[in-house]
Amino acid sequence: MTLLFINWIKMSSPPPDFSPFALLLHADSVVQGVVALLLLASVAVWAVVLEKTVRLRTLSREVRALRGTAGADSTDRGGATLAAQALAAARGEWGGGRDPGETAGEFRYRIECAVRAAATARLREAEGGLSLLATVGSVAPFVGLFGTVWGILHSFAGIAARGDTSLAAVAPGIAEALFATAVGLVAAIPATVAYNRFAARLSRLRAEAAGAAADLATRMARRPALAAAAE
Repeated sequence: MTLLFINWIKMSSPPPDFSPFALLLHADSVVQGVVALLLLASVAVWAVVLEKTVRLRTLSREVRALRGTAGADSTDRGGATLAAQALAAARGEWGGGRDPGETAGEFRYRIECAVRAAATARLREAEGGLSLLATVGSVAPFVGLFGTVWGILHSFAGIAARGDTSLAAVAPGIAEALFATAVGLVAAIPATVAYNRFAARLSRLRAEAAGAAADLATRMARRPALAAAAE
């Protein structure tokens, strides 16, 4: 009779809540700390993703402007854009003319190096935050796994203390522990995808800027006398 009454109570009790909020609320304090850390990392990742999306779109326009400068007459463009900085660096080398004994190829290469240095400095500003994406993408799964292992150990310790090995007793604790791994993957996957995409896009922008620098240096090196006449 007593067993029947206990079984009736178990059957009439509401099923356990496996929603993310409930799992986090009933998890061990260490697991809660791990999940909180991973959620903060995820927020930081998305902040970097939004910032890099806007920044790289701006740099794409600036690299196109540099290509336009290289393909047309070099006019003075004020501002702090990539094209303006690269053109200012080119004019600094071009305005002094060729050094005595310097060949036309060496003069052109000197102008190209100045343009590349200015473009590289501008593009390097966009690299900030990529290290965060790489770190979260590689470390977050292991941090989540640590929370899972800790939660499972804590759950097994509770099972041993209660002496109840039924699935109903084991499932909530295991679910709470696995929730940490899920959050780790949620933080790591977007970080890894974003890092690969932004790194590839920056590489393309560097290649385009290098090509534009070579074109601009070639055009400016052909007419050093015009630079002296313009001063």
